[in-house]
Amino acid sequence: METFNILCFPMKFMKNPSKVSTKICLLLFYSSLLLIVAAVFSTADDAVSTFQSIREGETVVSTGGTFELGFFSLDASNRRYVGIWYKISVTTIVWVANRDTPLTDKSGILKVTNPGILVLSHNMSTVWSSNTSRTAQNPVARLLDSGNLVVADRSDDDPGNFLWQSFDYPGNTFLPGSKIGRNTVTGFNWHLRSWKSPQDPSQGNCTIQLGPKGYAEIFGREGSVIKFRYGPWNGLRLSGAPQLNPNAIYTYDLVSEHDEMYFSYKLHNNSILTRVVITSDGVHSYTWIDRTKGWAPSLAAQTDYCDNYAVCGVHGACNMEKSPVCSCLKGFTPKFPKEWDMLDWYNGCVRKTPLNCTGDVFQKYSGVKLPSTEQSWLSRSMNLKECEMVCMKTCSCTAYTNLDVRNGGSGCLLWYGDLIDIRYFAENGQDIYIRMAASELDHEDDTKINAKYFESNAKKMRIIISTTVLSTGLLILGLALLFYVWKKQHQKGGKLGRSQKEDMELPLFDLMTVVSATSNFSIENKLGEGGFRSVFKGTMKDGQEIAMKRFSKSSRQGLNEFKNEVKLIAKLQHRNLVKLLGCCIQEDEMILIYEFMPNKSLDFFIFDQRKRMLLDWPKRFEIINGIARGLLYLHQDSRLRVIHRDLKASNILLGSEFNPKISDFGLARSFGGNETKAETKKVVGTYGYMSPEYAIDGFFSIKSDIYSFGVLVLEIVSGSRNREFSHPDHKLNLLGHAWMLHIEGRPLELLDTSVKDSALLEVVRTIHMGLLCVQQNPEDRPSMSAAVLMLSGEGALAQPLKPGFYNERDLTDLEAGRSSKAFSANEVTTSILEAR
Repeated sequence: METFNILCFPMKFMKNPSKVSTKICLLLFYSSLLLIVAAVFSTADDAVSTFQSIREGETVVSTGGTFELGFFSLDASNRRYVGIWYKISVTTIVWVANRDTPLTDKSGILKVTNPGILVLSHNMSTVWSSNTSRTAQNPVARLLDSGNLVVADRSDDDPGNFLWQSFDYPGNTFLPGSKIGRNTVTGFNWHLRSWKSPQDPSQGNCTIQLGPKGYAEIFGREGSVIKFRYGPWNGLRLSGAPQLNPNAIYTYDLVSEHDEMYFSYKLHNNSILTRVVITSDGVHSYTWIDRTKGWAPSLAAQTDYCDNYAVCGVHGACNMEKSPVCSCLKGFTPKFPKEWDMLDWYNGCVRKTPLNCTGDVFQKYSGVKLPSTEQSWLSRSMNLKECEMVCMKTCSCTAYTNLDVRNGGSGCLLWYGDLIDIRYFAENGQDIYIRMAASELDHEDDTKINAKYFESNAKKMRIIISTTVLSTGLLILGLALLFYVWKKQHQKGGKLGRSQKEDMELPLFDLMTVVSATSNFSIENKLGEGGFRSVFKGTMKDGQEIAMKRFSKSSRQGLNEFKNEVKLIAKLQHRNLVKLLGCCIQEDEMILIYEFMPNKSLDFFIFDQRKRMLLDWPKRFEIINGIARGLLYLHQDSRLRVIHRDLKASNILLGSEFNPKISDFGLARSFGGNETKAETKKVVGTYGYMSPEYAIDGFFSIKSDIYSFGVLVLEIVSGSRNREFSHPDHKLNLLGHAWMLHIEGRPLELLDTSVKDSALLEVVRTIHMGLLCVQQNPEDRPSMSAAVLMLSGEGALAQPLKPGFYNERDLTDLEAGRSSKAFSANEVTTSILEAR
């Protein structure tokens, strides 16, 4: 009644408290009582799922009682783990925190520390911890009834404000509401990784994850080897999982947003318990719980032989209803027939008749698992007709289909290059249209496939007949003229003599092959251009992707660089140098053919605010190491001692795994014997990367390359260009800024802010090495062999002196002072072919 008296206290001062007032007072009393009871129960309920710390013997239960968090062991050993399991009679672990670092006794504690980090400690040492980029006033950990362990502010239940969640770091179990996919901006990856064994939750060798490129599809890998593939999403299901049907238990979907692409599934009825598990041997299955009999499999990957990845090779298809199970697609034949006779289909099939681009047709295949989309392109707005037209106009396009099969089909999905991992299904397969030579169509197909290519009317026929006579005469006259011009050019020997061609030590490509591979140097295939050269992407008849550098027919400078690059790079072979496959010297054309690098050049990533997020510190450090090894080969280990003279970010090409390769040797020079330096009156290169002695006096050596390498290292670390760098506190360029931070003991401030979880000592050492490479005096700079040792942590690090071109004013004065004697003899030119 004390509460009642407090609530009614104001009424004591009323002169005539009425019955109404008394009723109001009673109402307030009972309402308050109900609120107190509700608060007590709410607090108790929240206390079950929310915690600041737990020890051995204590557990946390999710609000709905579905999941439980605590310490556990998997066998009779002393290995203790913190994990989450279904709170049912059948012990089912769904997540483990310290899977690779088990505790050795029962003295562990899991607690939330400021600013919101979950820490598992043992004897005052941290065994495992979460991470966060934000802070909270009152952080707590909470186990949700989805099985998601989160860290958040006690008063904030918004999932978008979680400081950390276990759903971002799944183990071997995929729960409803979690993700398998990637952040397309940062590169963060949600994936499953198997346990090492049923009694050992440490990271195994098998993973389930979204493909690294191309349209969305899920791959199962053992190490780096693809074991199976579910096929791309088609709006209803993954095209390689025909058994995945709409049902009353769960829904599944691909979520594709501006910065995320992931698969997820949700339950219609939360009383049913489900999970997707990848076992230690790589078996991937969806299971549901029978509370009396335990877990039962509902959907499994790799149910038959054809589910094995690429079992029939490129352009082959697998069919479990036929024997043998592998066959080539129509218009293709086994690449090695003897191997196919022995049931070895690994090397796949090749075309019987080469494509000619303009006269090709499309063969329709129904009921198939779509091929791998690693080399694909999509449009959500196109219909199937428009999709076909785009594919027909693009000579490297090999197949097309609808992106979404719902409601009669919509969208467009195109393939380029080889088609791999195709199989037939008895039901729920998809249609695909595969390019083939028109001559491969038989009479039966004439009435079924691509009828538009064989339909004509009388009017068209009359036009064709009437123009044929005229065009034939003009064609004969034109061919005669072309033959005359060709004969005259070849009698003169062209720009390169016979002896020069023989000295090239390179395969010579026929001009028609080059023209066909690039669709006659179409604008769609152009990758970049400079003052006297253009670069095109091409696809050879066997599907190999290449890059072609086409030099200007009228440029003397282009001719010199062409001959120089052929002479040098043809004799160089190293994993960190771009590979020259051959050249074409025919008529007036000068073309170099290189291996194609799918990730373009380093500057495309490192100087872009969004794309730089794809380069974490391990990738950046590996790129720096790769460039160093390539440069060491040029300076010391190659048949020739080569000075590149134009080392810069745009001349570092990146492979599919971001492996770096030095390119563009048009300005390079070679030395023989003990030569290490030379002098020139024509300075070539790029401002910001040129060493002082080369830019001012024309002296170049291996040490001028090392200066360029140092600039490149500091750009990779910082994500900033040397010459475009600006800072509000000073007018120094990037080199000056880095040196200032170093001498003030703040080198880590140079590191790109988008780089997280970096090895700090490794970063500091790399910056130190970069500053040694850009010192003013060439003699003070280390050799490349010394720089490689420094990067490995073995070489000694001297104190760097002031860099050359310490700030932008020095370089501006240099450009303005061309009347000085030291510089007037030199002509500085810039390599402007930035794209590759």
